[in-house]
Amino acid sequence: QVQLVESGGGLVQPGGSLRLSCAGSGSIVSVNAMGWYRQAPGKQRELVATITGGGSTDYADSVKGRFTISRDNAKNTVYLQMNSLKPEDTAVYYCNARIFSRNLGLRWDDYWGQGTQVTVSS
Repeated sequence: QVQLVESGGGLVQPGGSLRLSCAGSGSIVSVNAMGWYRQAPGKQRELVATITGGGSTDYADSVKGRFTISRDNAKNTVYLQMNSLKPEDTAVYYCNARIFSRNLGLRWDDYWGQGTQVTVSS
């Protein structure tokens, strides 16, 4: 069984910061790209940031300069540091990872975390 478990969400005032974590566990052999997505009420899920196995990053225009994605390959963990938060950043944040595991036989699959709520409000 492979799982991605997010943590670090919560309520924060505009201008504040939060750090999200997403840890992979189970029969993981290797992890390739990892990323964060978010879904606000009534909206489609959208890409926030991605990071490749080699550490190259990409961000949605709406979060560039405010959010930073990073990873710890030894811990199969991806992080999202969110600064200068705005009310429009309010959403459920999901992590995603491309994982090579023994879960369904030795193969690559995409996995999702359960989501963590981020609310930016005064």
